[in-house]
Amino acid sequence: MHLDHARSDTYEEKRSERLPDGSRSPSDTTPPSPGRAGQAPLRVGIGGPVGSGKTALVAALCRALSAEYELAVVTNDIYTTEDADFLLRHGVLPAERVRAVETGCCPHTAIRDDISANLEAIEELQGSLPRLDLVLVESGGDNLTATFSNGLVDRQVFVVDVAGGDKVPRKGGPGVRRADLLVINKTDLAVNVGADLTVMERDAHAQRGDLPVLFTSLTEDPGATAVTAWIRELLSVPAR
Repeated sequence: MHLDHARSDTYEEKRSERLPDGSRSPSDTTPPSPGRAGQAPLRVGIGGPVGSGKTALVAALCRALSAEYELAVVTNDIYTTEDADFLLRHGVLPAERVRAVETGCCPHTAIRDDISANLEAIEELQGSLPRLDLVLVESGGDNLTATFSNGLVDRQVFVVDVAGGDKVPRKGGPGVRRADLLVINKTDLAVNVGADLTVMERDAHAQRGDLPVLFTSLTEDPGATAVTAWIRELLSVPAR
């Protein structure tokens, strides 16, 4: 049986219980596993196309936040545990804080359509690490249509990179338009691929309205400072 999960407009508010498909379940009253704020851990989904830098961003967030918060990661790959292995190989978290899901299908299926494997991985983490503040759920590489089920995560980060050219944001898609945060990564490569960051910023805001857009280069800023600050604001939990 999966641990209950909920979502609200602000993390501090009492969150409504939801079924795995994202629908509300008013009859389910099982209390969440308490984190440092007495609530279930915040779940942040990180998705985006292949090669956009999702795993590198997850690694950067782990390095920046693990000294302040209790956190864990669930990765998704189709037939391998490559992304989890990358995190472990680089020592960003102990092995007991990382779980790998082999989806065996298109990546979006396991984060949106049948989220049971990811819920089981999170349940296992919460069972062994009951004081979790944050769980990062990394999707396998997918296209611009990839989104997370609200029954799986509280907030969604969508990562694109400039290597695909400055046309990527204006192509839109649910990930670009609706993610809680859009990260445009690898800005250091813009000069090499002829991408105009001003155009990307303009088009991203045209697609997203008031939703935030952040530019990053993990080569120039290994700590992903702006994204880390965004996560800290969501958590609203005092640092140790």
